Amino acid sequence: MRAVVQRVSRARVKVGGEEVGAIGPGLLVLVGVHKSDSAVQAKWLAGKITNLRIFADDAGKMSLDVRQLERSVLVVSQFTLHADCEKGRRPSFVDAAPPALAEPLYERLVLEFKALGVPVATGRFRADMEVELVNDGPVTLVIDSPVAEGAATPGEAT
Repeated sequence: MRAVVQRVSRARVKVGGEEVGAIGPGLLVLVGVHKSDSAVQAKWLAGKITNLRIFADDAGKMSLDVRQLERSVLVVSQFTLHADCEKGRRPSFVDAAPPALAEPLYERLVLEFKALGVPVATGRFRADMEVELVNDGPVTLVIDSPVAEGAATPGEAT
């Protein structure tokens, strides 16, 4: 799985003009599922993002995670994160998981966040979405889950 994680002051997703998900301060997570991903990657990615210390403490140092500040996560599916643009002018999406694999893993990622005690809002899978955000910092990170099936879940941050 690949995630683009943005620290935000607020973010929301609309489908057909209707707001389907919104958060205040927290993290916007755009997630792409690779064709070789499994539940192992969803669990790993949720743990990694939940434990990232990317929020400022009282001294202005990035040392707090999303749970410590009781912030939320907005998870939005974005298959284009696995686009291959090396050849030609049209991106290839052969590495992106087909919807039948991607949707259950996207939903699994959401469940993993909830199991970790993180409030979650979502976009709508396979919908044409409008994503609005106010990037805080800006802080934007790209995270790729390990490919190995036995990837360990990240522990608590130290």
